[in-house]
Amino acid sequence: MKKIILRQGNYGEEALVFIHFDADDLLNELVQRYGKAKWNDDTSCWQVAETEFDLDELLRAIRPHAFVDYRLIPMRPKPDNQSYKEFRRNKLSIDHRKRLAEFVAWMSHKRYSQSTIKAYESALSSFLEYVGNKQFTEINNTDMVDYVNSNIIANGISFSFQNQVVNAAKLFFREIVRCPLEVEKLERPMRRHKLPNVLSKEEVKALLACTENTKHRAMLSLIYACGLRRGELLNLKPGHISSKRHLLIVVDAKGRKDRVVPISDKVITMLREYYRLYKPSIWLFEGQMVGTQYSETSLQKVLKKSLEGAGIRKPATLHWLRHSYATHLLETGTDLRYIQELLGHKSSKTTEIYTHVSEKSLSSIRSPFDDL
Repeated sequence: MKKIILRQGNYGEEALVFIHFDADDLLNELVQRYGKAKWNDDTSCWQVAETEFDLDELLRAIRPHAFVDYRLIPMRPKPDNQSYKEFRRNKLSIDHRKRLAEFVAWMSHKRYSQSTIKAYESALSSFLEYVGNKQFTEINNTDMVDYVNSNIIANGISFSFQNQVVNAAKLFFREIVRCPLEVEKLERPMRRHKLPNVLSKEEVKALLACTENTKHRAMLSLIYACGLRRGELLNLKPGHISSKRHLLIVVDAKGRKDRVVPISDKVITMLREYYRLYKPSIWLFEGQMVGTQYSETSLQKVLKKSLEGAGIRKPATLHWLRHSYATHLLETGTDLRYIQELLGHKSSKTTEIYTHVSEKSLSSIRSPFDDL
């Protein structure tokens, strides 16, 4: 019988329940019907916010198609969404809370992005919660090793979260407190090299063709047409499009970097039609209230609906469109250095991963078996 394993853990700033199972189309469909789960490329599994998780509801959606192992899920009352962060913070000692607040203020002063501040605050809180009432002068590198082994590795929590904990601890203990923990000797996990998930050109075409709403089609099209991250799309303003120069200006992207991306006449025509119908005031794509940004959750729902309409059963995310943009550029002969600039990658090594999924590069390789 098919088996699903549930476990509790953190990803970035969120406390989550992870849903693990071997690749299976039926189980993917059942989890999607459950409605509260979303796919995470980094952890390669489905996840549900702990504050929204309902075991009985999930069991009703999955059984009798699979056995659900929920032994790793603590059976305790869940705090509500608004109080959850405070609930976690109150588990720390008074001194730990005070220094954590100093750390947040210091990061704000140094102009760290809000997403980084939240991620580091959550990661560090998890470590401080683990060491309990230990004084800062008593915390050492062995505590971090024990925390990683017993809390992160034992629970199957992602490489990226472990990396965030180490980065946050290094910064915190170097800049905020002085203690026996030797920050330079803290080891980050060995990096996991995952292949990007890609849709074919035919799948992208079908996806966009079945997206009937003009705004929805424009958003998904622009992510693919310009290789944008989700946040980059939502942060666009009408003034960021230079139709005369055929350029899209991406402002304050990841790493606080600006970049420009070429846009075609086809994209400009599509955006003019969208603008004529919706007349956005501040953001290029606004929510139901004038002047408010379109939400990330709503955008993901748009993609989910379009995937269903196109009959694509892969657990695709918005980032798959960005991966597809880069891979399709490579397959049509675009130089890897240009793709690096278009995507805003700091290192060429990040961009080189697309060579591993390019059909053009793979199809040119002849197996020695064929020569036997």
